[in-house]
Amino acid sequence: MARRAASSLVSRCLLARASAPAAAPPAVPSALRRPVPADGMRGLLPGILQRFSTAAAVEEPITPSVQVNYTKLLINGNFVDSASGKTFPTLDPRTGEVIAHVAEGDAEDINRAVAAARKAFDEGPWPKMTAYERSRILLRFADLIEKHNDELAALETWDNGKPYEQAAQIEVPMVARLMRYYAGWADKIHGLVVPADGPHHVQILHEPIGVAGQIIPWNFPLLMFAWKVGPALACGNTLVLKTAEQTPLSALYISKLLHEAGLPEGVVNVVSGFGPTAGAALPSHMDVDKVAFTGSTDTGKIILELAAKSNLKSVTLELGGKSPFIIMDDADVDHAVELAHFALFFNQGQCCCAGSRTFVHERIYDEFVEKAKARALKRVVGDPFRKGVEQGPQIDDEQFNKILRYIRSGVDSGANLVTGGDRLGDKGYYIQPTIFSDVQDGMKIAQEEIFGPVQSILKFKDLNEVIKRANASQYGLAAGVFTNSLDTANTLTRALRVGTVWVNCFDIFDAAIPFGGYKMSGIGREKGIDSLKNYLQVKAVVTPIKNAAWL
Repeated sequence: MARRAASSLVSRCLLARASAPAAAPPAVPSALRRPVPADGMRGLLPGILQRFSTAAAVEEPITPSVQVNYTKLLINGNFVDSASGKTFPTLDPRTGEVIAHVAEGDAEDINRAVAAARKAFDEGPWPKMTAYERSRILLRFADLIEKHNDELAALETWDNGKPYEQAAQIEVPMVARLMRYYAGWADKIHGLVVPADGPHHVQILHEPIGVAGQIIPWNFPLLMFAWKVGPALACGNTLVLKTAEQTPLSALYISKLLHEAGLPEGVVNVVSGFGPTAGAALPSHMDVDKVAFTGSTDTGKIILELAAKSNLKSVTLELGGKSPFIIMDDADVDHAVELAHFALFFNQGQCCCAGSRTFVHERIYDEFVEKAKARALKRVVGDPFRKGVEQGPQIDDEQFNKILRYIRSGVDSGANLVTGGDRLGDKGYYIQPTIFSDVQDGMKIAQEEIFGPVQSILKFKDLNEVIKRANASQYGLAAGVFTNSLDTANTLTRALRVGTVWVNCFDIFDAAIPFGGYKMSGIGREKGIDSLKNYLQVKAVVTPIKNAAWL
């Protein structure tokens, strides 16, 4: 039961939203679909408050109950300024205002961090420590995460814009669970003794790979920290972690807790900075033995190229997706609408595995579209610190404008804008929950990763057709299947070329479940036993045996 506790929070959150009573929304006046004027939404506000539960988006932002205490680079156990002395602002996506100025690391800081990690691996106690003691440190770390749950969640929400309830009740507990999961693995990593065709004793050893470079994204900063750091430490490695420039704060805070738990100096080093400088320096570094990256497919290709051009270091990539969510004609439409809504709009749609291609059988298509519209109109958008808010702002101005461009593309290509399509308010990066129907496979909104609150609903006739269309993508990260037929579910789960298939559920992220993609969605797997393989080398040791009693 303990292992399922964190992941079941997602299910409970979804069920609570599904059962919450709400009044039926009024029809959407076509006049309100026009582009937002340059001076914001003031002229449209009365109509918007009828269409969406968005009062929180126009109220004064709530002041977070947490202080920003860590803004410097963490190198060799100490918080230090960047070599250049430069800083950059990290912004509150609710307002676009500066939260804090953070040390801007570059290639020289990566050099310093790698040197610390290399010394900690070659000379320090971490890889030489008993696996049991390493596990005890990770368990103490998990305890500290739980103790500081609210502060971590507040920093995550402030810097990222995700709902505080999501961060505090789902994500931070998942981080603690992941650390306990990897603590459990630390003293269970072992090799083999294998028979040989002759008088030889053969050992297969699994050794730590060395210094790992890790680059995490901005959409789930704390969870991605855990996905990367947990297995690396359990296997006895040291590391340099580069945070996303949009969300550096929570990783710095949680790394301080890791050292409070007893982690030796130099084992974990955290550098905040930008991709072309600090980010590129990690896969290029000749003294980094392995690199793990989560982010866009285009950047993943660059990471792979830089790793190959340097020292052929091993690479793990968790990249983009355009996940199909397939709803068969035997589905309970109301339940399917709620699950498809969750699959797309969770985390403001900023999720690599979001169910962003909603395939609905033609027999229930019209009913589904109308009910999906009604659900979107009930979605509570606003200040993520406010209780009951389901959707906060997008991460920053760049992502906000990218999403609006995709929405314009959908309109221009002939898709039917069912609801949404505009920004919300005149401050911050809020976007209306948006739905398109009559979406065709060749449209950009059906092919490219939008990473925002935009649901594209496509119609299909039969099982063979939807399998072919669902697989006709450069991505293969995940998929959702909604059906009451076991035979249909079995057919789809085996036919879909993706790394994860959720059947009658979505976004279940248990610590033991591996996650990763087919095709251009990545290389390797995160979480579960498979993630340990990313941070281990395999060595064969062969010794002659004389006068052996047995072979």
